[in-house]
Amino acid sequence: MLRFFVLVLLLANAGYYAWSQGLLLEWGLAPASQSEPQRLAQQIRPEVLRVVGSKTQPTAAVPLVPNGAAQQPASAPASSPADAPVAAAPQAGECLQAGVFDEEQAATLRRAVAGLPPGSWTLERTTIAGRWMVYMGRFADADALAKKRAELREMNIPYDRPASASLEPGLSLGRFSTEEAAQRGLNNLAAKGVRTARVVQERTDAPGYMLRLPAADSALRAQVEALRAPMAGKALRPCN
Repeated sequence: MLRFFVLVLLLANAGYYAWSQGLLLEWGLAPASQSEPQRLAQQIRPEVLRVVGSKTQPTAAVPLVPNGAAQQPASAPASSPADAPVAAAPQAGECLQAGVFDEEQAATLRRAVAGLPPGSWTLERTTIAGRWMVYMGRFADADALAKKRAELREMNIPYDRPASASLEPGLSLGRFSTEEAAQRGLNNLAAKGVRTARVVQERTDAPGYMLRLPAADSALRAQVEALRAPMAGKALRPCN
């Protein structure tokens, strides 16, 4: 039995060798050859291939980056429009004011500034506080006034004329915003030898007006400062 199997194995090996070497080609038994003309004829001819266009555009090819360049840090991106230098915004104007103007002065000023740009100015109502004065007078005549001036100069005490015509001829030895302050001033003068002075109210509280320029640029400021007479000698200053 064993001999039979050995004989079968030998015959099988001999048959496989004959098949693999092409010895059985005449009977149609042989492995397919990789160089046979039929197989070559079935190969695709790449030289006649062409790409048929489609309706959609092909995706752009991404260029290959050399390994060395890939390891380099990416350069800074180009400046965006937001990063680009822009023209400096015009600066906001400065708030300026002038005053206080009395009723008559305010009427004159209102006519003068009427030609300025709308909304560039306002005349705001306020109150002109009353004022108190240490006063000497009224004197009988010019000679009595001159004599009192000479006495005050000898005592080194300053003086000037009262602002109100109703107090002429007379002398002002100091002006104060309150009656209490004026009384203290009188006491100080009395300590220096002044005897005939007294405290009077030079003016009572009165309506007044403040000129305000909310956003004055250099051009508007120049226009207002050119209004010398209507401004009544009052200068523009920063708003409170």
